[in-house]
Amino acid sequence: MKMANLLVISFMLCLGMLSTTIYNVKLIACASSNGVPTRLYDFKVQTKRVTKLCNTKDIVTINGKFPGPVVYAQEDDRIIVKVTNKTPFNITIHWHGIRQQLSCWYDGPSYITQCPIQSGQSFTYNFTVAKQKGTFFWHAHVSWLRGTVYGAMVVYPKANVHYPFKNPYQEHIILLGEYWIKDLQEIEHSTLASGGAPPRADAFTINGHPGPNYNCSTNDVYQLDVVPRKTYLLRLINAGLNTENFFAIANHKLTIVEADAEYTKPFTTDTVMLGPGQTLNVLVTADQPVGKYSMAVAPYKSGRIVHYQNVSAIACLNYLGAASNSLYLPAKLPKLDDKLAVKTVMDGLRSLNQMDVFKEIDKNLFITIGLNVQKCHSKTPKKNCQAMNNGVLAASMNNISFVNPNISILEAYYKNKKGSYTEDFPDRPSKFYNFVNGAPNNIPHDTQSLNGTRTKVLEYGSKVQLIFQDTGTVNIENHPMHFHGHSFYVVGYGTGNYNPQTAKFNLVDPPYMSTIGVPVGGWAAIRFVANNPGVWYMHCHIDIHQSWGLGMVFIVYNGKGESESLPSPPADLPQC
Repeated sequence: MKMANLLVISFMLCLGMLSTTIYNVKLIACASSNGVPTRLYDFKVQTKRVTKLCNTKDIVTINGKFPGPVVYAQEDDRIIVKVTNKTPFNITIHWHGIRQQLSCWYDGPSYITQCPIQSGQSFTYNFTVAKQKGTFFWHAHVSWLRGTVYGAMVVYPKANVHYPFKNPYQEHIILLGEYWIKDLQEIEHSTLASGGAPPRADAFTINGHPGPNYNCSTNDVYQLDVVPRKTYLLRLINAGLNTENFFAIANHKLTIVEADAEYTKPFTTDTVMLGPGQTLNVLVTADQPVGKYSMAVAPYKSGRIVHYQNVSAIACLNYLGAASNSLYLPAKLPKLDDKLAVKTVMDGLRSLNQMDVFKEIDKNLFITIGLNVQKCHSKTPKKNCQAMNNGVLAASMNNISFVNPNISILEAYYKNKKGSYTEDFPDRPSKFYNFVNGAPNNIPHDTQSLNGTRTKVLEYGSKVQLIFQDTGTVNIENHPMHFHGHSFYVVGYGTGNYNPQTAKFNLVDPPYMSTIGVPVGGWAAIRFVANNPGVWYMHCHIDIHQSWGLGMVFIVYNGKGESESLPSPPADLPQC
């Protein structure tokens, strides 16, 4: 029986729903046959006409909401989401940060684990949030639809399991985003066709609102009302497409207690920086005089040749009792290229408890990441080759630009279909040199990358160390690298070229993350165990870099027995 039909039957049988109120949120669960609480959601992909920044246009949404609906669950719950596509565009949904243990078919990246859900079709995602809790988010994982198709996902601890800090008075979700006046798919298409860089966003947003600094946005402001002297938990999520962002609240400290859905030792700071795909939970106490305080979002200008939106998004932290005509007290943000502010926060991230980081390594990988400029082969170079020296911009890992196949890699792997990908992604670059400062820059002649759909095979249970090395071939900048299907220990990072003789590692309490910002002109070392069979995408979460090819795929072989093996695909898996 198809899962879509099972879902309808589940709704029909769920007449006696179980209602649980936890952390001030009412969770509705339908007990499944095996006793695991199941959360049911119905996502309709549809367009909605919105007016922002003096312009009206249609955007793609879930259930007509921007940002989309929040998915709530508890640790070890089963989540079933039926997605029906009522737009003319292809769509997939990725559950960012969920490890999808033995549920690779529902991970969501288009042409990696599934073909897109085409217009008029449906697909039901069915997975368990096994041994995970915290702040996640979901988003479209096809084209640039993620610019409007995204929402928060909150997984609470099990009943009677408390936070490792005093319960906050309230919790609030803060989604950072970007907004373009023009159609996002047209922007992506024209950018790739031009060979050059994309336009900067027209505005940053906080929970979908740009705030008063932008045209026609005086009243398009998110407001968070707070009670004096109460402490609040803010779930910060950067759902933006192409920009890493600083976030600060005027005159208020932020105490980080969770990063990428893993508890951390409390660390207090004035400002945080989140790359696209990163989440942070912070505690904020309303300990200032009654008034209005700005919550500000600005770009982290890590790239030297990148054009950024310079106008900040502003939201309002409003103390109850403040005069309605009060002016916002401005937030103090660091200089927009302040690498030290970013490093200070990263230095402060430590796992709450001691971690059991493995010492013996089975597979050692060294992967360079960065931009490339390809030679122009167009007959209309002024139109199609707008990168420096009449070249075409690309991006790569170990000098290979990833090319999406025309079928799902996971399906091809499972059915042993040859020809859509190869298994020869290299363990290291073809040559070593001064990656940061001495890279060849005779653009575009010495900056070519190879194109290919290359994967790296890992045996089940392999203990892997991976060094990300930023390159200065075209432009050094911070790269938020995201790994699907696994979390990893961030055991080290630094500036310059990685040197194993001098690199300092933390194997005691490193943060356990799924997205790591590789420092500007620097490196980051991660360790993970390949214990989740299937096909897993690793890519930069800056979408233009992903579009240019900054990604690769791991294939994790089956282990022993059913509990270590990839299950068969669902009956309603979309076809290309």
